[in-house]
Amino acid sequence: MAKNQRDELVFVPLGGVGEIGMNMAAYGFGPERSRKWIVVDCGVSFGGPELPGIELIMANPEFLEENADDVLALILTHSHEDHYGAVLDLWPVFDKPVYATPFTAAMLAAKRAGDGIVENVDISIMRPGKAFQVGPFTIEPINVAHSIPESNALLITTPVGRALHTGDWKLDPTPVLSAPTDFDRLQSLRNDSELPLALVCDSTNAMKEGESPSEQEIGENLEKLILDAPHRVCVTTFASNVGRVVSIVRAAHKAGREVVLSGRSLHRIMGIARELGMLEGIPTLHDQDMYRSIPRDKCVLICTGSQGEARAAIARIARGDHPVIDLNAGDRMIFSSWAIPGNEREVIDIQNLLIDKGVELITANDALVHVTGHPRRGELKKLYSWVKPEVLVPVHGEAMHLAAHAKLGRAEGIPNVCEARNGDMVRLFPEPLTMPAEVRVGELYLDGLVLCTPDESGVKGRRRLSFGGMIIVSMAVNNNGQVVSGPDIVIEGLPETDEESIGELVHDTVHGVINSMPPKRRRDTEILNSALFKGIRGEVNAFWGRKPNVSIFVHRV
Repeated sequence: MAKNQRDELVFVPLGGVGEIGMNMAAYGFGPERSRKWIVVDCGVSFGGPELPGIELIMANPEFLEENADDVLALILTHSHEDHYGAVLDLWPVFDKPVYATPFTAAMLAAKRAGDGIVENVDISIMRPGKAFQVGPFTIEPINVAHSIPESNALLITTPVGRALHTGDWKLDPTPVLSAPTDFDRLQSLRNDSELPLALVCDSTNAMKEGESPSEQEIGENLEKLILDAPHRVCVTTFASNVGRVVSIVRAAHKAGREVVLSGRSLHRIMGIARELGMLEGIPTLHDQDMYRSIPRDKCVLICTGSQGEARAAIARIARGDHPVIDLNAGDRMIFSSWAIPGNEREVIDIQNLLIDKGVELITANDALVHVTGHPRRGELKKLYSWVKPEVLVPVHGEAMHLAAHAKLGRAEGIPNVCEARNGDMVRLFPEPLTMPAEVRVGELYLDGLVLCTPDESGVKGRRRLSFGGMIIVSMAVNNNGQVVSGPDIVIEGLPETDEESIGELVHDTVHGVINSMPPKRRRDTEILNSALFKGIRGEVNAFWGRKPNVSIFVHRV
């Protein structure tokens, strides 16, 4: 059989490989020209200062749209934003089912209701250990421990081979609330089929030696810190880490304290957990309105804002503009989290404000109060030994994480280590091979309510405005070249001091240019426009050292 007619299992990362966040991948099966596709995860990353006005970034699904008739389904490993946050923006156009656990499905429904999203998707519930069929793919969710309930790896089986897509995971034997990673099932994979197996695996902590601490250890340390606190205790953590929140609640209960929640996302996610029966036996959680009625030494506050979000509860508390909650000198503040790369400055600013208030600050640098939900090198080695992959594809990480993971896989004797980036196509079976830049990939920005490509967005113009400000000049000129109205001048974003005025400089420059030109030349709108533009830019640059953005409007009357 010709190579282009044989069945193949291929993997195509569309986002999340070479970067943290925006995870989206496709698996294809069949001959080269007639493959069927499933998609795993559909996440976002967040715009930073370099993308003014951009809230969310997601993978451009152009490749999937080109093959829409052959795209069969989307399967979600879990409900962190970087894995499911783009579903309601990107998936409705495909009109194909989304497979998700009950918790992830409830999170999607809450996101749709909370954000007022009209579009919807068809959800099919999946459960760990219950395999289901999607076209030529058999998919089995396998429970893994992570920092959110109901996280799953996916065993994807086809006639030519299998892929274990780990999603986000760790080998935590004692998680809080959620079931532990299914060691038995993972260990059985090497023996329950003669089909070769490829491991498509999380690389986030591939540079860290050893094994990740357990959530149970975090809970024990939080219990000690809450028990010996003399006054209030405030804890901020990721709202989606339901197990961590439960650890804090249990620790507060043991210390004889009441728990107050502050932050919409906390209330929403804990409400979902309660509806799904995850909070049986958990003590009452109070709304923030109860905060002032609880004695200072009997209160534990759990609040949002661990990533420095300006409108979240802890940021408002730190600034002193929260309508209900304040912290006083001697209170204890625990950051049971770490700053996602890019958020460090905002988090540090909040911590500094709290320190200035006299609040005692405890972070992961001071005590074991946080651990990520990703595997370190020791855990990766264990997984290799259990599943004995013939192929390793490191994913979910920046270049340094992927390279460290690939090097570890080779050192552990995995026969084929395929290093890939977004847009590459990796043939897993038969004959593993990485084909660089095989698929068009890119990004989409959520700019307010508008989903657009980077070129379609206004980011470049906003950057220019943020650097050079704006000068607008408007005037009316008649057919004789006489200025009959204006010039009206608007200046935004340029420095203005008591001693020297850019406004006066621009005013003098405009009048100087106009007066230097004979009426005949002023009648030519293009010449007048160009002369004003060059004159203003040149004079302001000489004064300020920067070239401003200049717009000239000459109206002919």
